[in-house]
Amino acid sequence: MNEKKVMNRWLAVLGAVLVQLCLGAIYAWSVFVPTLKDSGWSNSETQAVFAAGLASFAIVMVFAGRLMPKVGPRFLAMVGGLVLGIGYVLAGLIGPTHFLTMLICVGIIGGAGIGLAYVVPIAVGMRWFPDKKGLITGLAVAGFGFGATLWVKLAGSWGHLIENRGIGNTLIIYGIVFMVAVVIGGIWMVFPPVDFKPAGWTGETTNVANKNPTGVDFKSGEMLSTIQFYMIFLTFMIGAGSGLMSIGLMKSFPKETLQAGGLSLVEASAIAGTAMAVFFSIANGIGRILWGKISDIIGRKRAALIMMATQGIFLILFQWMAGSEYLLYLGATIIGFNFGGNFSIFPTITADTFGAKNIAQNYPWIFLSYGVGGIIGPMLGGKLGDLNNFPLAFTICGVCCLVAAILISCVKPPQKV
Repeated sequence: MNEKKVMNRWLAVLGAVLVQLCLGAIYAWSVFVPTLKDSGWSNSETQAVFAAGLASFAIVMVFAGRLMPKVGPRFLAMVGGLVLGIGYVLAGLIGPTHFLTMLICVGIIGGAGIGLAYVVPIAVGMRWFPDKKGLITGLAVAGFGFGATLWVKLAGSWGHLIENRGIGNTLIIYGIVFMVAVVIGGIWMVFPPVDFKPAGWTGETTNVANKNPTGVDFKSGEMLSTIQFYMIFLTFMIGAGSGLMSIGLMKSFPKETLQAGGLSLVEASAIAGTAMAVFFSIANGIGRILWGKISDIIGRKRAALIMMATQGIFLILFQWMAGSEYLLYLGATIIGFNFGGNFSIFPTITADTFGAKNIAQNYPWIFLSYGVGGIIGPMLGGKLGDLNNFPLAFTICGVCCLVAAILISCVKPPQKV
């Protein structure tokens, strides 16, 4: 197939980043938390909305993968953007400080919109770039990580939307932007022709560690019957849950620790906010790209092992790093960088282990682990936060990451029954 006769494949990357930039709004939830807590919300309630969004996201993604062959990636992405936007607009109109309203509209409806659209850029990117699966998957989901920085800053120190317009109007503005931007990005969410091959690519991977070990494509039912699926599932669950717990506590825990060290509330809040909105969020986006590229070079399993091991170490150390401004920035950067890597390594390790043909149907099952981790991690952080025991939350997650590093190292090539 002459590549010049089809769409420039980099347009698919542009559309993917634009779509994911909006879907990353779920990570900007923390910017609303201080105002909601001033309205009487508990730590557990703020984390419950976040957890509901993550769970809805993961569950709906399974159905989205099954819908894609029927409705096509472009339509699915656009519908997801509309659902996400509608959820935010409804929350802003009905009652942005009411717990149940936010739980349903931002958490469940918004999460469902993200779940509908999220798998599209990954599946489309892998079809257009079979020669660079790790890097392109990283680029495709990088917008998700960078989106957190954009939406946090627009609501806060850049745009002052919450301060000047209130939570309700901020949610409405975001909802409208999401609907428009995802529809535009969705224009390029199309698969290449069946016989498409990039110019100069022979069909062979450059790293034997990333080659489909069986040479066959597993369907979802076949994949679910393998032990490898559950090993990858548990590893992703721990990596995602630990990172999501960190997102929920990345501002509140350091703020308390810095105040205990003698800083004023204003100083501590500014430093903790910078750690989350700048260092963690930017590293989260960069980690998606670089870990994808690293996995292309050294292999998915080895990359996942290193990522999980270093994450475990820094999560355990974070309880001491959080009280020092520059160590806090370092810890937030490493934790964010490793957290972001989950989203480029696990789609590609799924494709390399079970075949790329059915990635749109298979990866959502792996991604359910993100939903499970999204419930356990933030709720663990919220409960221990209410008990004023943030260090224990980071220690538990750190130890689990070290166990996950051992687990992923034991994954062997699966065999069809």
